[in-house]
Amino acid sequence: MSFPTSPEAMSPAWLADKLGQDAAALRGFTIAKVGTGQMCDSFRLALDWASAVDAPATVVAKCPSHDEASRHIAKLTGTYVKEVSWYRELAAGSGVAAPLCHHAEIAPDDVEFVLILSDLAPARQGDQLAGLGLAGLVPCIEAAAGLHALLWNDPRLDILPWLARDNGDVIRALFPQLYLGFRERYATRLAPDVLDLGAGIVEQLDAYLSRQVAARTIVHGDLRIDNILFAPDGNACWLVDWQTLGRGSGATDLAYLVGTSIADPFERAAADRPAFDHWIAALRQRGVVPDAESLWTDYRVGALSGYFMAVFASMSVERTERGDEMFAVMAERPARQALTLGSLDLL
Repeated sequence: MSFPTSPEAMSPAWLADKLGQDAAALRGFTIAKVGTGQMCDSFRLALDWASAVDAPATVVAKCPSHDEASRHIAKLTGTYVKEVSWYRELAAGSGVAAPLCHHAEIAPDDVEFVLILSDLAPARQGDQLAGLGLAGLVPCIEAAAGLHALLWNDPRLDILPWLARDNGDVIRALFPQLYLGFRERYATRLAPDVLDLGAGIVEQLDAYLSRQVAARTIVHGDLRIDNILFAPDGNACWLVDWQTLGRGSGATDLAYLVGTSIADPFERAAADRPAFDHWIAALRQRGVVPDAESLWTDYRVGALSGYFMAVFASMSVERTERGDEMFAVMAERPARQALTLGSLDLL
């Protein structure tokens, strides 16, 4: 490799150079694992500078997963390419609430990569298992609107090859089999109607994947609180883990966020419309003129996306105890949301 893809392979001179400093300026660094991501490995590097420099004291290095199954699905779906390309081509100057990228590089095999990102500590990662209520999601809704406003019905959606990449054929081939494995794994953990929702998605998979949305934009694709860093007071947040970027309806991102985040089923059922209305208002503040009625239909269909991701991801990445429960929750909460909103009927 012409560049390191793990902290152990990084030299102080290489890292100093990528941070805009002389090679001899960095004496060394220490490494600590951070995050709970299963598609990539992330590390906090504490930097020991030889003298006072205009450089960060810590950075986060993001690298390919140590798990072969995760690396395989990343190559198949272009996961790593999307995240590196986001930081290279769109993030800087976008105004989207995301980390600053100091360096981004990826090999021709679309697997070996490295990102050196700003460390947003003391911001904390959201906890998918604990969940978060609507009040706590308000900064996330604002951040989502900032992302969606970036390329709202923009011609660049069809020009950027990494964003326009269509994984529909891969998903059509894999999802039905992955669902069978998911149903077997969670047969005693999830209620029958929750499990049956997946069978309904399989039956209408073509309609789900080919549905035309009210307005196209760039979507995060995995907008849940595990992929969001929150300021200590909870009044600001930053979106991370840009591996599932794509084109679609921003309302789907929003439904995914609400459906996967709110643990209490009664609060979640009451939160859909207020969250949607807040998002519409935030888009208007950013100069977008949304068709709220059509986007509400996108939102209702989009409630299926959390369940869809839970099936696909749980069967594709390294299995862990926390991961098993996280994916169960990721399926259960949006399943209840989708059943309440009549999402399958709209297909």
